[in-house]
Amino acid sequence: MKIATFNINGIKARIEALPAWLQAAEPDVVCLQEIKSVDEGFPRELFESMGYRVETHGQKSFNGVAILSKLPLEDVTRGLPGDDTDEHARWIEATVIGQKAVRVCGLYLPNGNPAPGPKYDYKLAWMARMQARVESLLPLEEPLVFCGDYNVIPQAIDAARPELWTEDALYLPQSRAAFRRLLNLGLTEAFRTRNQSPGQYSFWDYQAGAWERNNGIRIDHLLLSPQAADLLQDTQIDKQVRAGEKPSDHVPVWIELAA
Repeated sequence: MKIATFNINGIKARIEALPAWLQAAEPDVVCLQEIKSVDEGFPRELFESMGYRVETHGQKSFNGVAILSKLPLEDVTRGLPGDDTDEHARWIEATVIGQKAVRVCGLYLPNGNPAPGPKYDYKLAWMARMQARVESLLPLEEPLVFCGDYNVIPQAIDAARPELWTEDALYLPQSRAAFRRLLNLGLTEAFRTRNQSPGQYSFWDYQAGAWERNNGIRIDHLLLSPQAADLLQDTQIDKQVRAGEKPSDHVPVWIELAA
């Protein structure tokens, strides 16, 4: 089972690039972030014609997450528990029925800038809510994949120029500590288990020649429960997608599970 995460930065802007990547990469499951569309405005027919089931949790103009799956989906839920007042569309879950059932949680974690401030407080509170959700799912002892745009640079190796990010919400010590607390629950960060090389990024700013100079950061992650980690066969960053026409500022990251 090939599972990918991809912040597309607007479904309307990526209406040609996304299908092209899907045809080339052939993922079984894709978690999308920043679809920037209400549910009714998402072009589901396009992706259904490509063999994908479509589940969305949309929001007008910003945020929004979705799951595309060639495999059956069960028990789809929307929204991160823990705050009934939070109206941001940032979390969607579904169980994917392959050779093994895999619970996939797609997320778009808050950016948090400017920090300090209310946006950063919201980011940390959201990460605490995510930790609680992970803690509630782990006792099920089943393959779990938490994938998406975490807006967290975990380590210095994950930024081309980490010194430029020291005051940014993505790299502040509290953000990285919250990310480590997720790992300390027993989750595995898929990419770094297979690739410890520097220069591996999933986001490049559109400005200042960041892509051409590989001045990027790695903020798109797939965290695996022990049962999912046992099934891990491969993981890659599809960096070449950034060189296509009308690219997102992110590129897809994917894993292959024996499931």
